[in-house]
Amino acid sequence: MSKSKVLTGRRGVVASYRRGKHLQHTNQVILIFDEVKTRAEAAALVSRKVKWTSPEEKEFLGNVLGAHGNSGAVRAKFRTNLPGQAIGTPVFLL
Repeated sequence: MSKSKVLTGRRGVVASYRRGKHLQHTNQVILIFDEVKTRAEAAALVSRKVKWTSPEEKEFLGNVLGAHGNSGAVRAKFRTNLPGQAIGTPVFLL
């Protein structure tokens, strides 16, 4: 998928923090975007900006680091780490 096909404002969901068996990396989160089903489509989102808005209307900005797995999930790093309340809530591509 080329970058021209990737639409600004695409909605995604914060799935989880990046984690392993014994350690959780709270500075990176896993995002799942609508209609992104393959690793190649996820790779087209690399270096794109994302925004999460808290219930108090505070905005958290970050960018996509890379694909996560083969099913279209991506890893993102935010300037300020996301709080735990962000899991399961929407994020948007800028």
